[in-house]
Amino acid sequence: MATYFVHPQGLCESTQVGEGSRIWAFAHVLPKAVIGRDCNICDHVFVENDVRVGDRVTVKCGVQLWDGIELEDDVFVGPNATFTNDKYPRSKQYPARYPRTVVKRGASIGANATILPGITIGERAMVAAGAVVTRDVAPDAQVRGSPARQMKSMREASSQMTAGTTVEAGIEGCRLIELPRINDPRGNLTFIEGTVHVPFDIKRVYYLYDVPGGESRGGHAHRELEQLIVAMSGSFDVIVDDGSARKTFTLNRSYVGLYMPTMVWRELVNFSSGAVCTVMASHRYDEADYYRDYDAFVVATKSAAAP
Repeated sequence: MATYFVHPQGLCESTQVGEGSRIWAFAHVLPKAVIGRDCNICDHVFVENDVRVGDRVTVKCGVQLWDGIELEDDVFVGPNATFTNDKYPRSKQYPARYPRTVVKRGASIGANATILPGITIGERAMVAAGAVVTRDVAPDAQVRGSPARQMKSMREASSQMTAGTTVEAGIEGCRLIELPRINDPRGNLTFIEGTVHVPFDIKRVYYLYDVPGGESRGGHAHRELEQLIVAMSGSFDVIVDDGSARKTFTLNRSYVGLYMPTMVWRELVNFSSGAVCTVMASHRYDEADYYRDYDAFVVATKSAAAP
């Protein structure tokens, strides 16, 4: 039984489609195409045979993915973006082998951009709407224009993550931290060292998995415990609350963790299929450290704030 959705007016000839993916009306996926988990293939998308699409990829309306195209995990392709796979096309003449075009993990391509054959777009790069990409794009680069030129590194932009630093903050003390990565064609590696990448010594590690859809976890706060929460696989949201304000952080990358200081209420919700949540803690388990009643937690925060 299929674990993915195909709209009644969509045509999916491939059986290599990951769990939770959605293929919408008037989309056509050929038999040998490979599509990962939790993807969104929107209306009027065409996917040819020699195409690989990773997990959690979004392909908006009016996009064609021709032979030789690979989209890695977490890629976004905007509406009517155009991929090409033949530098010198002639009618009824076909190259012996199509050049590979690879969009690396976490990159985004804006609406109506054009990507020439054999291009590699680096991790987390951003291609502006309408850009014509004629050469490789570096990781974290932001390019625009025709031909596309790098305007700045996404690491220089306020929204971009930089290794080992805070990339988003909200409720006082809570922040996203990008962890170091070692990129390798055989598979990437991330490591975490206590007191180096997190502001505490790691005393305990636990993980959540097989969380049914619609379920939530957490629902507590800690008196003294600090934590780093990482989505090792899939995605989920963390709602944080300091007793007077709330903020939601989305975790969907295995190299980004949410640092949780003491005295912050947290709830984990919206788990994707197959998500794995790993938590690194500053202390061993101690039930006395928990606030499990929200009203009692709010009272404690107000008492602590009182002069």
